[in-house]
Amino acid sequence: MTAVAIGLALVAAVLHGTWNALVKVSGDPIATFRRATLVAGAIATIAFVPAWLLLGRPSISLAAVGFCVISSLLETLYLWLLSAAFRRGELSAVYPIARGSAPLMSVVVGLIVLGERLGPLQLSGVGLLLAGILAVTLSQATGRATLPALLTGVAIAAYTTVDRVGVRLTTPWIYGWLLFTLMAIELPLTLWLGRLVGLYQPPSAAAGPSWRQALIIGAFFLAGYVLVLTALSLAPLAIVAPVRETAVVAVAVWGVWRLRERSRIPIKLAGAVATLAGIALLAT
Repeated sequence: MTAVAIGLALVAAVLHGTWNALVKVSGDPIATFRRATLVAGAIATIAFVPAWLLLGRPSISLAAVGFCVISSLLETLYLWLLSAAFRRGELSAVYPIARGSAPLMSVVVGLIVLGERLGPLQLSGVGLLLAGILAVTLSQATGRATLPALLTGVAIAAYTTVDRVGVRLTTPWIYGWLLFTLMAIELPLTLWLGRLVGLYQPPSAAAGPSWRQALIIGAFFLAGYVLVLTALSLAPLAIVAPVRETAVVAVAVWGVWRLRERSRIPIKLAGAVATLAGIALLAT
């Protein structure tokens, strides 16, 4: 089962890195996410109905619904922060900072709130994470994307913590369906509020994302999430997490190679590798 979980986590890493790259080049990231969450919610609902009927109409507890609502709000915030980071910085810098800072935030919470202690390897992992994030931050021309990318990591750590509890209170695929359905409702509402108070200006029709892009991003977004949940049901987080985050290096290379983000390439790639190594050591 461990080999299957590793395979699922690798596929999830490919899907996650791919949809992030597609969002980066889509024009307006938050407008892309609006369509992508609608697509993901629709796909999840279409798949949910027959599965629910065939599997005996399983229910979801009120506690699981509560955790799911909190998680959906945090994920909606995550999409806004990631969009802001992508508008301000390069994919090869934003992605390692966002993905690397999430486990770092979890460690800080564990140490301060839960009174946890780290072993030598995990302390080395913290050091590598800090070094990797600093290196990628310094590789940027202006550093304007650093703050939203770090806040994206905070949001990732927050919703991951909520999901770890909530998904165990019900059937994982029901939890996933409700989560994506809520996000498909919440993101358009927040965009409407943003326009109402003047914080968001929608792109013109020509500059906006296509439904074809949104279909691919939404499908990959949903599939990657489901694969990770399945992998976590088959193997410990210590195995799944580092494998999933192999996308950190792959996305950094993609940004340098395909998107021609050529500023300070050696320090940028070294930072991405250090970030991945730090995540792996933290999971030991």
